[in-house]
Amino acid sequence: MTAAPRRMGTENSKTRLLLLDIAERLMLEEGYAAVGVRRVAREAEVAPALVLYYFRALDDLFLAVLRRRAEQELERVVRALDGPQPLRTLWKLNSHPGNALTTEFTALANHRKSIRAELTAHAERYREAQVEALTRRLAETGVELPPGMSPAVLQILANALGRTLTMETTMGMSTRHAETRAFVENLLGRYENGSAPTESGE
Repeated sequence: MTAAPRRMGTENSKTRLLLLDIAERLMLEEGYAAVGVRRVAREAEVAPALVLYYFRALDDLFLAVLRRRAEQELERVVRALDGPQPLRTLWKLNSHPGNALTTEFTALANHRKSIRAELTAHAERYREAQVEALTRRLAETGVELPPGMSPAVLQILANALGRTLTMETTMGMSTRHAETRAFVENLLGRYENGSAPTESGE
């Protein structure tokens, strides 16, 4: 006979949510290596078996934390880009992309294929959500991008530049950052104040 699948705890169980909160807190405070079934159980004051009742394995716990946070972030991004200054919002979203939790999941993804696949899938959804929201708002506000630049290209450029500045700042590097940020701010002001630069730059 085939064994019946083991019952899992409900998605909205208070205990399950508590376990997710503890795992996320440990990742933020001590790093992903601090998260283990026994450690989470001890912090929640429950038996390790109860953690495995809600999550079949440690990777499932990590994935649940990632999915919960990713969905919240996706909703926040779409709401933010629906405002009156989509270009400035795009820059803010991408120039402050790094946070401790993202950093921990990125590091964890180097060692666990399931985490890497999930992180990549959410990153792609995040990008598409930004591009779709940005495309819609640019059409609504009448802001025109430079010739040949699409919202997708703009999103990738903002993401790449923003992440580079954030990563270097985290490392303690600031050479030419002020100059670069001033350029971006000037460009944003010229476009979203209704005076986009001409091809001659005037």
